[in-house]
Amino acid sequence: MRLIRSYAATPAAAKGAVVAIGNFDGVHLGHQRLIAKARTLARDAGRPLGILTFEPHPRSVFQPQAPPFRLTPLRRKVRLLAALGVEQVVAIPFTLAFAAKPAEDFVREVLVEALAARHVVVGYDFAFGHRRMGDSEMLGRLGRAHGFDVTVVSPQSDGGEPFAASRVRDFLGQGKVAAATAELGRYWEIDGHVRHGDARGRALGFPTANVKLAKFLQPALGIYAVRVGLGRGADLRWHDGVAYLGPRPTFGGTEVLLEVHLFAFDRDLYGRHLRVALVDFVRPDRTFADVEALKRQIADDCAAARTLLARHRARDRFFADNTPTA
Repeated sequence: MRLIRSYAATPAAAKGAVVAIGNFDGVHLGHQRLIAKARTLARDAGRPLGILTFEPHPRSVFQPQAPPFRLTPLRRKVRLLAALGVEQVVAIPFTLAFAAKPAEDFVREVLVEALAARHVVVGYDFAFGHRRMGDSEMLGRLGRAHGFDVTVVSPQSDGGEPFAASRVRDFLGQGKVAAATAELGRYWEIDGHVRHGDARGRALGFPTANVKLAKFLQPALGIYAVRVGLGRGADLRWHDGVAYLGPRPTFGGTEVLLEVHLFAFDRDLYGRHLRVALVDFVRPDRTFADVEALKRQIADDCAAARTLLARHRARDRFFADNTPTA
C-alpha cells in the first residue's frame, strides 16, 4: 500500500490508475461494493487500483466546532482499504482554499495532470468543486473531454435504506451496535494507547485499561461487550472483554473515557496499543448509590457481556478475527 499525502507529488508509478473518489468514512458495505467495482475495472484493464480521499474530513473544516464524528481516522481507513485490495491512497489535504477550487480545475489539476487517471469511479451522490457545483454528470462530461472513463455506482443496500456513514453514526449514538455492525460488515472499533488512570478498577476487583477517545465519534455511553485486539499484523490476537464508556458519574468524573476489562487476562497493558471492537451494547450508563452497588453491577455486567459474546461467537461469520476488513 502506498500512501500519498500530496497529489502534486504523485510518483510516476502511481499514475494511470483506476481511481475511486470519496471520503470513505467508515468504509461501510456501500463503500466496499463501490471499491469492488473499481477493483474489477482495474483488474480487467491491467491498471493499479487507487483511492482519492480527503484529509481531514471536509465536515471538520467547514464545522470546526462540531463534536468529533469520524468513524475511521486516516490510519485505520488506509488499513481497511488495503484489506480490500487498494494499492495506493492519495489523501488530499482538505483546506478552505482547496474547497474553493472550481470543479473544472479539480478535474484538470488533480485527476488529469497529477494522477493521469484512466478510469474514475464515484457514488451516485458524488459532488465536488467550489460550492459542490460538480456532480457525476459533469464528471462524465469532463472525463470524455480529457480522455478518462467514469463509472457511477448506484445506491447500495441489502433491501432497506442505502448504506451510509450517517446511518452508522446514528446507530452508534443510540447504542444500536448490531445495526451499525450490519451497515459496516464488521464490528466498529475504537483504538488507542493505554494510559495510566487512577487504578480505581483494580481497587474494585476489575482492573481496566484506559483509552482516551481522542477524535473518535462518541457512541452511546454505557457498557459494551467487546473484543480487544493486541498486537499487529500476524501477531494480532483478540481477547474477550467488557468496556465502560462514560465519565464515571458515581465518582464525580467529567471526562469521557473508555475503560476496558479483559477476561482471564492479567498482563500489564500500559503503553500498549489496543483495538477495541464493540460487539454488543449491555446497558446505558448510570450513577450508583455507593461503591458496593457499583461492584455488584460490574459483576453482573461481566456476566452479561460473556453471554452476549458467546452468542456472537456462535453466529457471527467474522467473530474470530473481525474480518472481512481486518
